Amino acid sequence: MKKAILAPIFLGVLACWSVFSVIAEDRSLFFTWEITNGTIFPLGVPQEGILINGQFPGPTIEAITNDNIVVNVINKLDDKFLITWSGVKQRRTSWQDGVLGTNCPIPPNTNWTYKFQLKDQIGTYTYFPSTKIHKAAGGFGALNIAQRSVIDIPYPAPDGEFTLLIGDWYKTNHKVLRRLLDLGKGLPLPDALLINGQKDVALLTGEAGKTYKFRVSNVGLTTSINFQIQDHSLKLIEVEGAHTLQETYKSLDIHVGQSMTFLVTLDKSVGDYYIVASSRFIETNLTTTATLRYSGSNRKASGQLPIDLTIDLDWSMKQARTIRLNLTANAARPNPQGSFHYGTIPVMRTLQLANSKSIINGKLRYAVNGISHINPSTPLKLADYFNIPGIFDLNTIKDVPSSGSLVKLGTSVLGFTLHDFAEIIFQNNENTIQSWHMDGSSFYVVGFGNGIWTPDVRSTYNLVDGIARYTVQVYPKSWTTILVSLDNKGMWNLRSAIWENRYLGQELYMRVWNNEQSLYTETSVPLNALFCGKAKHLPKF
Repeated sequence: MKKAILAPIFLGVLACWSVFSVIAEDRSLFFTWEITNGTIFPLGVPQEGILINGQFPGPTIEAITNDNIVVNVINKLDDKFLITWSGVKQRRTSWQDGVLGTNCPIPPNTNWTYKFQLKDQIGTYTYFPSTKIHKAAGGFGALNIAQRSVIDIPYPAPDGEFTLLIGDWYKTNHKVLRRLLDLGKGLPLPDALLINGQKDVALLTGEAGKTYKFRVSNVGLTTSINFQIQDHSLKLIEVEGAHTLQETYKSLDIHVGQSMTFLVTLDKSVGDYYIVASSRFIETNLTTTATLRYSGSNRKASGQLPIDLTIDLDWSMKQARTIRLNLTANAARPNPQGSFHYGTIPVMRTLQLANSKSIINGKLRYAVNGISHINPSTPLKLADYFNIPGIFDLNTIKDVPSSGSLVKLGTSVLGFTLHDFAEIIFQNNENTIQSWHMDGSSFYVVGFGNGIWTPDVRSTYNLVDGIARYTVQVYPKSWTTILVSLDNKGMWNLRSAIWENRYLGQELYMRVWNNEQSLYTETSVPLNALFCGKAKHLPKF
């Protein structure tokens, strides 16, 4: 582990300065969010929800590349609470990632301020609670990052844009759902799907003949969703911060934790049209709608809802392979995305991560390579930075699945050297679809396949224009391979985006480190850092 001492005050001050003044023109956005319980009516009946400034879903952050974000979170719940910023890379600032491996949770009736930069990022992102199963009650919202004026976009500027948060929903209180998991039981099937916190209610209005950007994110807990708009085409332009080849689709599957952005031209007769979100790959078909209304419409949406098949895995996998990187488009800085020839970089390490389901001490658990992750009371990042022994080691979880079927509880941390280039194979041996998310980096999706991964399938990899993203699906009884450059120093969460799986142990951490102590690679511990567990009594700065 890293040997460290308490950083001097001037280093902490310098670290804060470096975050907020990387470029003089970068602006800062300040927010104060009060997190409360409140009564919401997403399915027409009252239930307890988690509100941000009284809103469900939470407020949308509209930002620009390289903006500095400052969010003062005031926790008025009776639970400890954290927010994670899904897809925000947290360049040099894993302290701000908002998961239990990097941050002490915010105690009730206290506050904590996140400070981070949207460094070199554009696209459609979300935020949500990372603690317990708070996400089942709300606390989530959209984070949209537009390009700077000096950055060209590879499509005509749209006439407007809409943000849609789609996801499954439970009538059951989140505390009851958590008790089910703590008792070793699984979650029931969700009760419904929502669009922007509502079922069959949301209304979007546009002008005939104009083209609009639709930012669509799956903020649910367990359910893959198919998205489409009645009689309209979806031109895919961006996936989780990466410009895509602009293929046109009738509908697209958006898996848990994923975000996509489309251009939609209102080129039909004036009227109302269904926006449809329908469940994929589950026993019960769930559907919800919103309405796309042309200005001046006096005709309600009608006709049969356009719902695609719910169990066609081959169709979905073939569609996923068509989502590719636009090599001629600029990224968040004015250089071509395609200049990063990931397919020519030697792989320094290969991981094969197999998910599994097991019973431990009479309770349901999920695991990766035979280890069901337990979060220690001391965040891994604090333990690493302050060299606190006994919290984790780098030998608990292995690079390949264990040969036996025995699953153990443990704290899973894999050690990497800064700038390692890794191949990661997600092997799904179960009959349910999986979704994996990586904090700290985007990765290139280079392959999907049925059955068991073997080295010879590398010949099928897309080593030229695989899409870069931060969440990827793994189909039942199948594998998915990603390539990633681990160029962001820190302690990064690699987790199942399926909340039941993640809550019951299907996650791990990637320690990306070198022995250089430089503010150019990682900031010092924040001056406002919370201390808990074995770090609780460390002296403050």
